[in-house]
Amino acid sequence: MALTFHGQGDPALARALLTTAEQHGARLTVLAVGTWLDEYPDLARRVLDGGHDLGNHTQRHIGINTLAEADARREITDCAERLARLTGSIGTWFRPSRAPAASPLVTRLARAAGYPHVLSYDVDSLDYTRPGAAAVTRRVLAGVRNGSVVSLHFGYPDTVAALPDVLTELGRRGLRAVTTTELLS
Repeated sequence: MALTFHGQGDPALARALLTTAEQHGARLTVLAVGTWLDEYPDLARRVLDGGHDLGNHTQRHIGINTLAEADARREITDCAERLARLTGSIGTWFRPSRAPAASPLVTRLARAAGYPHVLSYDVDSLDYTRPGAAAVTRRVLAGVRNGSVVSLHFGYPDTVAALPDVLTELGRRGLRAVTTTELLS
């Protein structure tokens, strides 16, 4: 199963999540927001150096499915340009912002920009609602199964606090957190 993170927010929390995952032998997929990469460019390398996947989650994290074609294209390509500048690659994964799935237009634009994969998820942690670490843990563990893709977010202390328990219980269930590349290859 894959734990995927919307990449934005407090860089200290992002580093803590990456370190916790690595200590548990887990690999994550981080879908970075371009403005976040502009503010914390070192985190792109940190993600990749930790063995995690890094992909595109739009430039400004706005409702991409509701944008006009030119604006949606710009959201995708602006973030891709940041990723390429910082890492030498645009990454393989694109996830639409402010929507669980991409519209047909956004899927087409992402593929045209060079993304072979437009990523969705089947388990939403709702960690961005700040429900507390126990609630994040319960929600993830209630929905996860072999092959699941879980949506989580950098920038929330509840997520940092929940991750060790989530990873421990996944291990008890015989599940391992791998990158989406590994999961879907």
